[in-house]
Amino acid sequence: MTVFIAIAAVLTLLVLVWIVRPLLRPAPSAGVSSQRLNASIYHDQLDTLERDLARGVISAADCDATRDELQLRLLDDTEEPAAVHATSDTSFWSGRLTAAMIVLLMPLGATGMYWWLGTPGAIDPVAAHKANEDQAMKMLDNLAARLKANPDNPTGWAMLARSYKVMGRFAEAEQAFLKSGDLINTEPDLMVDYADLLAVRANNNIEGKSLELVNKALRIDPQHPMGLMMAGVASYRRADYKGAVAYWETLLTLLEPGSPDAQQVETDIADARAKGALPGGPRASTPTAAPMTSDVAEAGKLPPVDPAAAAAMTPEMVDQMVDRLAERQKANPDDLTGWARLARAYKTQGRLADAEQAYAKAGKLVDGDPDLLTQYADVLAMRADNKIEGRTLTLVNKALALNPNHPTALMMAGTAAYRRADYAQAVAYWERVLTVLPPGSNDASLVQSEIADARAKGGLGLQAKP
Repeated sequence: MTVFIAIAAVLTLLVLVWIVRPLLRPAPSAGVSSQRLNASIYHDQLDTLERDLARGVISAADCDATRDELQLRLLDDTEEPAAVHATSDTSFWSGRLTAAMIVLLMPLGATGMYWWLGTPGAIDPVAAHKANEDQAMKMLDNLAARLKANPDNPTGWAMLARSYKVMGRFAEAEQAFLKSGDLINTEPDLMVDYADLLAVRANNNIEGKSLELVNKALRIDPQHPMGLMMAGVASYRRADYKGAVAYWETLLTLLEPGSPDAQQVETDIADARAKGALPGGPRASTPTAAPMTSDVAEAGKLPPVDPAAAAAMTPEMVDQMVDRLAERQKANPDDLTGWARLARAYKTQGRLADAEQAYAKAGKLVDGDPDLLTQYADVLAMRADNKIEGRTLTLVNKALALNPNHPTALMMAGTAAYRRADYAQAVAYWERVLTVLPPGSNDASLVQSEIADARAKGGLGLQAKP
């Protein structure tokens, strides 16, 4: 807006200078007086007449007659004319006054005409955005009114549902999706949009009806990009890393190689492979069916990366990938999922301060995901010399409220209780961890050792709870 006003002011000033400058110039001087000029001419004629008389060209009588005639004409031609210049000096509409009126009225007139005929709101981005939003809302309300009058219009309900979703009116969007009839059961795009809406309303959890719609869409269109992404996320969150890799590798074949989206999916695949201890590169066409070490994955500990994959990925390459992701997040600060990915990457690199800031920017996504909550808590604990208290313990308890059997959260809560000498509580948490670990696994053996130590220090006896 400021630039527009500045340009308009400069142009107006230039036009005013061009118009007013001639009016402010001083009046030209009178120059040669017509009376003096006539007198000079007649003096020359009289001199010529005298010379002609002296040479005898004319007689004395003719000379006298001609002289008298010239003198009469001289008197007539040199008579003082009416004083026209006096009236011009005292005229009300002088050049200066005219210039002043133009300088005053021209900007006011231009501004008024623009305010009347133009679009002043267009120079204010906030006002323009609000005007566009109001117009969109009006169109949306008109569409809703037409559909209420003629409800047998599945395509219209689908359009209204998507519009409500974009506007953030999720409850109304869900009702409109339900009224789209058979389209919601036959159109993959509509199914995935509806599934995404249900996931958003459920704190970004892709499960139940949401996952059912995604799977149904993929049965109709096995290469639906958004469906593949959501199915992969759902598999990842339930620790089915092999399934997540399978979905995301299919998605990768549909993306432009080297594009930001493709790079992000490759990062997700590498992360899933690492957590699931799955062999192969990120573009393996057929994911292997190697059994996943669920005890390690469920305990929230990062398994070793496949040596071949580690050799192919140098630290410089990892740094470049993380830096690219950070630049994308600066350009898209509302991408909460991107901030969560960046936080995990920073944590892996040991950049704990950056990881903490990225988790904080993930906002509501972290608050609704027990995995992210425990990862965030782990970062805070590492920055506080592995102390699990204050904000860290709050995040752990919030994760347990969402998932009471979350292994990592249970382990951290047990550790916090152990350090404050609440051995009974520590044993309670760790015995719940045992219920989600495979019996006889290395992790289960370590947890049993911790339980025995806590029982001994707390005088709780050696027998385990049934």
